Amino acid sequence: MSDLRLCISIGRQQLDLFDCDRLLLSYPVSTALNGPGEQEGSGCTPRGRHFVRAKIGAGLPLNAVFRGRRFTGEIYSPQLAQAYPGRDWILSRILWLCGREPGVNRLGSVDTMRRYIYIHGTPDTEPMGVPLSHGCIRMRNNDVQDLFARVPVGVAVDIID
Repeated sequence: MSDLRLCISIGRQQLDLFDCDRLLLSYPVSTALNGPGEQEGSGCTPRGRHFVRAKIGAGLPLNAVFRGRRFTGEIYSPQLAQAYPGRDWILSRILWLCGREPGVNRLGSVDTMRRYIYIHGTPDTEPMGVPLSHGCIRMRNNDVQDLFARVPVGVAVDIID
C-alpha cells in the first residue's frame, strides 16, 4: 500500500508529492485566477481534502488535446492555438479530482468532481507560479505526465490556501 499524497498550495502555486511525510518532488502550478473557492460557477480552485477519482490520457502523446475528457485526435501546436484563440487548453494528462468533505467540496453546489476540476497540462507558453486557470490546477506537460505515472487513482490530494 502506498502512502503517497499530494499537497497543492494556492499561496505558493506549488504541488508537492509526498511519501508519508517525505517530500519526493515539487512542481510549479497555476491555480484559479479568481482565487480559492468552492462554489459552482465561481471559476475558483476548491480547497480541502480531495482524491484523484480518475486518470485520463495514459499512453497518449505529450500535448494531446482533450475536450470533455476525450482525446480530440489533435496535438497542441502554435498553429492550433491560433485557430482557436481563447480556448482553455487541457493537454497531455488529466487527474480528475473528487472532494472528500460533504458540504465543503462534495455534493450540492460545491461538488469538485461535478465542477470538472482537474490537474492537467497546459501550453508551455502559459506561465506557472501565477494564478490564471478557470479553477483547475494547471501544470507543465512534462510535469503532469511525470506526476500521472507516479500516482494511483485514489491518491489523497489536499488543496490549501
